[in-house]
Amino acid sequence: MKVILANPRGFCAGVDRAIDIVEHALDWLGAPVYVRHEVVHNRYVVEKLQKQGAVFVEDLADVPEGAVLIFSAHGVSRRVREQSQQRHLRVLDATCPLVTKVHIEVLKNLREGYEIILIGHKGHPEVDGTMGQYTNSKERAISLVETIEDAERIQVQDVNKVAMVTQTTLSLDDTKKIVEVLLKRFPSIRQPRKDDICYATQNRQNVVKQLTEICDLILIVGSKNSSNSNRLHEIAVKRGIESYLIDYPEEVLPTWLQNKCCIGLSAGASAPETLVQQVVEVLRKYGATEIVEQPGIAETVTFRLPKELLNHTKQKNKSVH
Repeated sequence: MKVILANPRGFCAGVDRAIDIVEHALDWLGAPVYVRHEVVHNRYVVEKLQKQGAVFVEDLADVPEGAVLIFSAHGVSRRVREQSQQRHLRVLDATCPLVTKVHIEVLKNLREGYEIILIGHKGHPEVDGTMGQYTNSKERAISLVETIEDAERIQVQDVNKVAMVTQTTLSLDDTKKIVEVLLKRFPSIRQPRKDDICYATQNRQNVVKQLTEICDLILIVGSKNSSNSNRLHEIAVKRGIESYLIDYPEEVLPTWLQNKCCIGLSAGASAPETLVQQVVEVLRKYGATEIVEQPGIAETVTFRLPKELLNHTKQKNKSVH
């Protein structure tokens, strides 16, 4: 039994940055540090940070006035930012810069009188944050499109004043079909200068597609509430390959491996490499004899920490030396 490790896989730059922000804040300011929503969608990461003193909340009413609050990588609405100011919270923003890019696009288009169509999944925190950039009754609204059917029936006020943006963690294939429908219905629709779906999402999806050509089972390390992890799992299933989404290595069942010759192993952008290596060890125990690292694209993207955390880190390093 052969195991092929997807490359790239696991943490992206936005997730690295978000986790670093929580850990630096705990080191600098001490526990507890409050985080609105799970900082990234991964059980292992969240539980690890909880042990270090991070407190995850959904409602700002659960955060004591004046406390430290970190916004998750998924971003927040303008209303949440305003409420944070009203409660005199010390805010550190872990919003992924690629999500912030989408927010900037939305605000620009709203100011210029455009109605926004957001392609995304209802209830996902990133979508809630992006939809929440609209707060002014004088501005045109933001409408959510989840499916091709939604795209076919959505109505707008002015077909010449429509813009579209996208949740960053969607399936490239599904989004492409929705965009085609919107372009057909609204030929002058304004699109982002650069695709909103993030580089890490694109890279991981492309690699899983390659794995479906050579593997008879694909395992994805990632949590059930992780959008990008779910999309990787769906790609395999839609291509007729048996696939499972797992949080922890002990979830791997030996029955999955019966009569399997080649197993593809990847991880969502919020899943740590340590879990991937633990899954590899489980697969070895169940009979894997060859572990191969797939050649892939080197990801060199990095995102800077917020200025105040950078300054603290520099001062700490000076004192150490």
